[in-house]
This record gives sequence, structure tokens and C-alpha cells, in this order.
Amino acid sequence: MEYIIGAYAAAPSTQQWDQELEASYYQGLKLQSNIIGLEHPFVGKLHPYDDEWFLKNIDENWQFIFTSIPGVMRQIAKNPHFGIASTNETGRQAALAFYQQAQQAIFKLNNHLKREAVSFLKIHTAPKITENTQSSIQALQTSLEAMQSWNWYGAKLVIEHCDAHIAGQEAEKGFMLLQDEMTAITHVNSKLNSDIGISINWGRSAIETRNTDGPLQHTKQAYLSGLLKGIIFSGTSDIDGPYGQWKDTHMPPAQAVYIPSFAENSLLTMEQIEKTMQQCDYKQLKFIGGKISLSPNEANVDQRISYLKSLTTLLDHVLEIKS
Repeated sequence: MEYIIGAYAAAPSTQQWDQELEASYYQGLKLQSNIIGLEHPFVGKLHPYDDEWFLKNIDENWQFIFTSIPGVMRQIAKNPHFGIASTNETGRQAALAFYQQAQQAIFKLNNHLKREAVSFLKIHTAPKITENTQSSIQALQTSLEAMQSWNWYGAKLVIEHCDAHIAGQEAEKGFMLLQDEMTAITHVNSKLNSDIGISINWGRSAIETRNTDGPLQHTKQAYLSGLLKGIIFSGTSDIDGPYGQWKDTHMPPAQAVYIPSFAENSLLTMEQIEKTMQQCDYKQLKFIGGKISLSPNEANVDQRISYLKSLTTLLDHVLEIKS
């Protein structure tokens, strides 16, 4: 199988920006034949540190999926009303302006590669729901209708579901419920004859439901609605440790088969990956992949690549069993 990898989460640049070290990491990624592309972080410009460095070091054949979550979380830190689902109009408009910057970044990457290299833009239903910051299906629909009218240069919009606001439970993201996101998407798709979809992140669904059934339920729910476009496998734990308890720290998978790099007490087991795949026809998905971080973040480049290879090895093992 071929995978999309959120390599930025395990990159040396998560500690500090070192061009040579980062270039070595990208070279290691290019050598992985089953990595067909990157889930790439959008923070307001094409690359968090250096657009030209990025364009010089990517594989020209890679496929890209932009994820807005790093940029969205930065914006929320400055303005808690920020988000495309915000009932605060100023906050909603700020989010639309942010996504117009993403549009320009997609254009810049495509122009460099001379092709439509970005297949999806993952968008997120901020703001974090609190007593003072609220979201609504209507606000989300209004934003989606506006965004769908823009030229995305070949990219399609997909809402990546994050852990939703649950009363009495501490949230990591605290965005909208999956059902509300799907309601808004279905309305807009019907109205505009569009193809906006849903993406599931395994760890974030587990964090929301506080169990490993959450990713299964969310995957099945999105699949049966006809909206599921892809799944990204990212772990979490129910035990406090280096990666925290129910934290969105992109924990590596648990030990299985012969993988050399794994995390103790990770709920992302090979069995859970297999159960998740059983909730849908994975061959219909537009992308499957993974995203992990390291804690403590002290690994060298080879070790970082080893963690990514271990995750894709588990995915290979599960999908070979199923096929």
C-alpha cells in the first residue's frame, strides 16, 4: 500500500529549525517507497520556516494534503472566536481570510511542481466550544458555501474531525460533533453539488470518546454517510506518561509483530488498526496514512524515520491480511 504521512510531527524541526538536519530527514522520507506524499502543515504560509527550502527539498512526485490544524490552533491562541464554525462573525471572517492564504500556498506549490499536487485541504471546525465561544451548523454551512466557491487549484475540501466538545470533559480541541459536521457538509454538497468530505484521525476520535470504540464508530458513521475520504492513524493513551493521558500528542503505535520503534501503553495497536479498517471499504478511500510525534523529542534522523517505517509496517501488515 501507499501512504500519506504527517511527517512534520516527527521532524527535527519540532525542536528547532536546522536546514541540514531537516534536509537529511526529507532525504530519508524520499527513500521510503510506500510513502507517496505528505500531510503538510499550513500555518499561514506554505512552509513554517522557509518556502524556498521546502520547494527545493520535496520529492517532485509526492502528493500533498494540507492540514490547517497547526495554523488554526495558533490563531485560536490569539483569538478564541477564530473558526469557520464560529457564531462570532469577526472570528468567522478571520478564519475565511486564513483559508484564503492556504489557497495561495496551494497555488505556489502547484506552480513550482507544474501540476495539481495538492489533493485535499483539511479544514477544522473551530472555535473551541466554551461558555464564551460557540459554533453552529449554520455558521459552518455559510463558511463552507463561501469556501467551495473559491478556486482550490485541484484540491478538495475535507473536514478533519477532531475531538468534540463534551460537557464535563476536558477537551484537546473541543470542536464540533461529527454528526453536526456531517449535517453541514451534506447540506452544502446537496445545495452546490459539491464533494466536501470527512477525514478521521484515530487518536482524536479515541480522545473524544475516551475509548478505542470511538474511532470505530466515527469511521463507520462517516463511511455509511458516503462522506469518508480518508483515515490518519495517530495514537493516544489512557495512562499518564511521556505522551500524557488522553492527549493529542500523536503517540506512536504499540509494539506488534517485528516493528523496532513503538510506544509503551499506546492504544493504537495492530488489532485496533484492523478493527478500524473493518468499518469501511478501505479500497474506496482517497488516502490512508499516519502521523506520530516523539516524546521525549530526542531522536536522531534515523530513529525518526524508524518510527514512521514501523507505523507503515503495521498498516501494511493489516491491509495484507484484509486483501
